[in-house]
Amino acid sequence: MHNLENQYRRVLESFLNYILVERNFSTNTKESYNNDLKRYLLFMQQHSRSVEAITAEDIEEFITELYNLGLEASSMARNISAIRSLHKFLLGEHTLTLNPSEKIHQPKQARYLPNILTIDETLRILDAPLTCQPPGKYLLRDKAMLELLYATGVRVSELITIRQQNLYLNEGFIRIFGKGSKERLVPVGSSAIAWVNRYRAELRIALVQKNSDDYLFLNSRGIKLSRMALFDIVRKYTATAGIEKKVSPHTFRHSFATHLVEGGADLRSVQEMLGHSSIVTTQIYTHIDRSFIKEVHKTFHPRG
Repeated sequence: MHNLENQYRRVLESFLNYILVERNFSTNTKESYNNDLKRYLLFMQQHSRSVEAITAEDIEEFITELYNLGLEASSMARNISAIRSLHKFLLGEHTLTLNPSEKIHQPKQARYLPNILTIDETLRILDAPLTCQPPGKYLLRDKAMLELLYATGVRVSELITIRQQNLYLNEGFIRIFGKGSKERLVPVGSSAIAWVNRYRAELRIALVQKNSDDYLFLNSRGIKLSRMALFDIVRKYTATAGIEKKVSPHTFRHSFATHLVEGGADLRSVQEMLGHSSIVTTQIYTHIDRSFIKEVHKTFHPRG
């Protein structure tokens, strides 16, 4: 371990000297590289990796750790840039024969954070169909759809293609067919179940036509609701609730996942409910959670 420490110290000193003298970088840039690469090299040292033994997988593991620490996208990009520069330098110095950082890219989920609703905002939109005056003709359908969006976190395409034969409401589940026809069972809470049952009994039965098929949610012509219709419904009740954020059906999916993570749900369970093929995709919601925590700290801490 001591030998690794000496090796990494020499490597870092050589690189910092190179960017300062030969590349004419500013002192501030040098200090930024120094801080980022110290953390990177310490990580490799702790994992008993010599400079020559570092692989692309090792670098990706380090980037995942940065992501889990809640670094902003700009900080992630800066770290990755520093790592690439270091390995390119080592390649030029013939310390390395291959560059393990060559194909390393910033994780997609770090590039943006989706818009989410607070729990209070969510509940206001869910209750909006009940506050419309006069009451809307499709109040029960709209209320059931909003409740189901938030209760399950399903995608737009998944919601509008739910068939009654895929409802297992007595057991508290819905069978969803997601991307690539992948099938999953998603739990549904009691509030959504109650409203779906009421919609089916009181309104859907009146909307059914010969060409209705078995789709759960029908429009005025008795056929499957379109994507745009669902977007319009969500926009309508967002405005009714007095929410000024840009809200789409997908916002409910993001809010569903974020509220679960904030409440302590484990990522594997959230991954399963969302139908993500990789947990890396689901990890964005831990990032949102940490961003929220950091914002609370900045707002309320005396030295924030």
